[in-house]
Amino acid sequence: MKLPLALLALFTTTTATAAPKSETAVLAGGCFWGMESVFEHVKGVTNVVSGFAGGSARDATYDSVSTETTGHAEAVKITYDPSKVSYAQLLQVFFTVAHDPTQVNRQGPDTGPSYRSAIFPQNAGQAAAAKAFIARLQASHAYKAPIATRIEHGGFYPAESYHQDFARLHPFYPYIVINDRPKVIALQRKFPAFYKG
Repeated sequence: MKLPLALLALFTTTTATAAPKSETAVLAGGCFWGMESVFEHVKGVTNVVSGFAGGSARDATYDSVSTETTGHAEAVKITYDPSKVSYAQLLQVFFTVAHDPTQVNRQGPDTGPSYRSAIFPQNAGQAAAAKAFIARLQASHAYKAPIATRIEHGGFYPAESYHQDFARLHPFYPYIVINDRPKVIALQRKFPAFYKG
């Protein structure tokens, strides 16, 4: 028996599903290789780009930022699904395992303003959340030293292609082994519910 065309259409039409939501966060916490490596292992994060944020110049390159004259910070731009991971949870990872928020213009072996701890809010909600998070950390005395993280504004500029996915592509590079792999291990240990392999 042949079905009428109108009835047949009911069985063959697929319902359109809403595209997953996507938001971005920009965080600076020392060398972007390690920051990128940590956040690539967070559930709900769909993309991480190494680059530079802030600064007065309209563009940024690794060589120019390394002169410490442009005002940029090495940073990562994180694209995430807020239904799977919240901005507050990203901040929790940022302050707990991705870097040391008490260091002023340095992280590990890297020194200079381009390695500062900074948050670049992408909207008013993120700015309020970041301020509140830092205030709670200060009040709780979670760290022996004051929180050095600054809340800043400015554009984001992707770094050169050879910097992208550096830790994943060069897992045995000495800098990665010594400075960045321990951060990913700490993420897995401290936040197993957030971790993705």
